[in-house]
Amino acid sequence: MSAAEVARRWRVFAEHEAPVRSPHYAALAAEVAEDEAVLGFLADLPRLKWQPNLLLGVLRLRHGRPPRDGAELRAWVLEDADRVRTEVLARATQTNEPARCAALLPALTDLSGPLALIEVGASAGLCLYPDRYAYDYRPGGRLGTSDLVLPCAVTGEPPLPTALPEVAVRVGIDLHPLDPVADADWLRALVWPGPQHDERVARLTAAAAIAAREPARTVTGDLLEVLPGVVAALPSGVTPVVFHTAVLTYLPRAGRSAFVELVRSLPVRWVSQEGPEVVAGIAVPPHPASDERFLLAVDGRPVAWTGPHGGSLDWIDPGVSG
Repeated sequence: MSAAEVARRWRVFAEHEAPVRSPHYAALAAEVAEDEAVLGFLADLPRLKWQPNLLLGVLRLRHGRPPRDGAELRAWVLEDADRVRTEVLARATQTNEPARCAALLPALTDLSGPLALIEVGASAGLCLYPDRYAYDYRPGGRLGTSDLVLPCAVTGEPPLPTALPEVAVRVGIDLHPLDPVADADWLRALVWPGPQHDERVARLTAAAAIAAREPARTVTGDLLEVLPGVVAALPSGVTPVVFHTAVLTYLPRAGRSAFVELVRSLPVRWVSQEGPEVVAGIAVPPHPASDERFLLAVDGRPVAWTGPHGGSLDWIDPGVSG
């Protein structure tokens, strides 16, 4: 593979994806984009392993902290290349941010329950518990009682729920499902250093404790292969809801289209939170000022822009998206 292609991927991360959420990662990525030795190491890996947050997460897991600068990153990679390569090949970017449930909840408001939640690309499944968290919508007020309270700044007029949903079934599908307790170190390593780091780690810890008390069912496999069987095995009397956040971006374009075709063919409701233009067939409304937002859609209809790691919900007038 071309080191120039890898460099472009890391420059995009440095200039567009990381500056606000992690200035330190943005600075590291900018240095990697000019480092021929590290680019050569990455270019020998499969394309999906070029992800900056994957290598940075592995280095943080191995050393307990992120590299101080590009020189230290280069030393950590090149002096321990075999073990770093093995870790990168064995792992996947599986960021699990429970705060995303604050945007998921309004998308579930009009669905009749009890619900059967099926998350594809579930990681440790911490987004399968929207009924076990509490919420502080601003404005909108508080909802629920829990050890974990998720704040969310709201604009527009979303259908904020007045009660938490009834969830009867929770299923997480992932190629490599994580355990919220046993894999806690890797989950923490995936949290970007930056202004919200400590808050995110605290949320992760609280959500993992909730999940450990009520384990969800996990299914190991490719979402295109196992999703139909999971849906078919659900008990009668539930409303199946397939949802995902920042998952389809890791599929090749043909895989994304195949997933959309599949989910539309199943007897389910469908909620997606992905980057704009990631989900095939969903018309993208005018972009907000920030290009770091996810587009929330229900059954393929755009309804809101959301913060990638939770915390904001900008509702779209349905008339905008047609």
